[in-house]
Amino acid sequence: MHKLKSENPVKEFNEFVTIVKRLRNECPWDREQTHESIRHLLLEETYETLEAIDLNNREELKKELGDLLLHVAFNAVIAEGDGNFDLKDVIDAINQKLISRHPHVFGETKVSGTQEVLRNWEHIKLQEGRKSVLDGVPKELPSLNRAYRIQEKSSKVGFDWNNSIDSFKKIEEEIEEFK
Repeated sequence: MHKLKSENPVKEFNEFVTIVKRLRNECPWDREQTHESIRHLLLEETYETLEAIDLNNREELKKELGDLLLHVAFNAVIAEGDGNFDLKDVIDAINQKLISRHPHVFGETKVSGTQEVLRNWEHIKLQEGRKSVLDGVPKELPSLNRAYRIQEKSSKVGFDWNNSIDSFKKIEEEIEEFK
């Protein structure tokens, strides 16, 4: 396991947020942007980040993660200007989500390993109001990625078979229940 740096980047983060807010206020292009107008750029930066990971290019990954962080901050600054929420709300929301979805770290839940953590994660999301374990798979994911994520999420709750015959038996069982 890698040791985390002991430095706390609060000063750098505050400077970064100040820069983003200044750009939003003083740059004509930045002032005109909306969540919708920069949506495609967020997607592009996400793919660039994935490419840096795939190429094992750590220097490029550092830069692309910065670009993603810019999009998080910039969208939060846009939302703040619209009176919806701010960056603090974004950070509070992710902190709450991380704590609630890791009861084996921040609570008393005991787990036997990764598979149990993943099953618990899906059950917790259902308790948060999701109607199905398939909720949250973005409709706009590329088709193969979407199919993979649906299969992955389904397998975590018992919909995973080693052969097609068992799959068809389950389909027949479900059809009978439906009837």
